[in-house]
Amino acid sequence: MRLSLILITLLFLNACSRSPETLTSSDGKTQIQVCFTPGEDCASLLINQINAAQKSIEVQAYSFTSYKIAKALVKAAQRGIDVKIILDKTQFDGAHFSVAGYLQKAGITLYNDNQVVIAHNKVMIIDDAIVETGSYNFTYAAQNKNAENMIIIQNAPLAQEYLSNWNSREEQSQLIHHTILNEK
Repeated sequence: MRLSLILITLLFLNACSRSPETLTSSDGKTQIQVCFTPGEDCASLLINQINAAQKSIEVQAYSFTSYKIAKALVKAAQRGIDVKIILDKTQFDGAHFSVAGYLQKAGITLYNDNQVVIAHNKVMIIDDAIVETGSYNFTYAAQNKNAENMIIIQNAPLAQEYLSNWNSREEQSQLIHHTILNEK
């Protein structure tokens, strides 16, 4: 199953142009969007996905300095979406302009992935069915200064693979803050 998803993804990527169009597999079970910086607004594409979430968003991030994306996650939590974020340990040391403090004050559940040398993931899992990943850090620089890529894949079996990994990292991470927004 995993190999077929990888092959579908590679076929889509080979067929992609520079516009963030939605591509659909021939069986209709997988939709893929790609985005590249500089030149495309990947932050807005991601925020649109966050805004469309219906039940849950799990995040893994190495570097997270984009208040634009952080604000969308806070708004999602305020409307009842279960938002949980695992960050690399550098995001809690105060030296990297991280949004961790903002997210914590907003009541988002945060984890410190401090058991590995670098927690280099850049992933969002939305509603157990959509995966966002790629080189795109959730930062101003990724959107405005760097050459980055983002892929958003709507495929529930793939999302379950990512969610399984997210759960494994959560078990190994230190809980920093548990949300009160979702305890209704």
